[in-house]
Amino acid sequence: MPLLVAVLAGTVATGLLLGDGELPVPALHGQAGHFLLAHVITLLPAVFLLYGLGRGDLRTETVAGRFLRGLDVGLALTLAAAGATCGSLAYAAGQGALALVVARNIAGYLGLALLFHPLIGHRPAAAALAAVPLVCSAAGWHPDGSPRPWAWPLHPAGSPYALAAVALLLLAGAGCALFRRHPTTGPHLLTG
Repeated sequence: MPLLVAVLAGTVATGLLLGDGELPVPALHGQAGHFLLAHVITLLPAVFLLYGLGRGDLRTETVAGRFLRGLDVGLALTLAAAGATCGSLAYAAGQGALALVVARNIAGYLGLALLFHPLIGHRPAAAALAAVPLVCSAAGWHPDGSPRPWAWPLHPAGSPYALAAVALLLLAGAGCALFRRHPTTGPHLLTG
């Protein structure tokens, strides 16, 4: 837990320090837009969460006395709330709209981590998570240079599309993590 808090704080600080630094990414469809380094750095808390979720024997954990999947979801949602708090405080301190984008993207990637982990496992989930910003940056732009609605990491801070997408990702991820078993433990629902 202390490591996750340090990673979260470091991610927000690094995202703000990187500011408007851009990565050159070719567009596969439409026109290339602005892909900020701060869009990539926000993956770190979700990757560290996946590392923690990839702990010991999953079959043993499904019969544990504690509802470990509920604790995992609670940890991810607490991290998302802490990221939102850090971003809001940084925005209030005059750091600009990028602070809100960093906080929103941290929450979105945490939701994706919760969604991917029970479906494909923690290692493939980390790879799939890393592919999301690359796909968004390469194919998430309209010809006029604005982000497509599905490319939520690229949207500006006040985008209702991005906020709705992140909320859906957190809800879907929490639901999947709570009610879907990991592929190696079988298809039974609501146990463990």
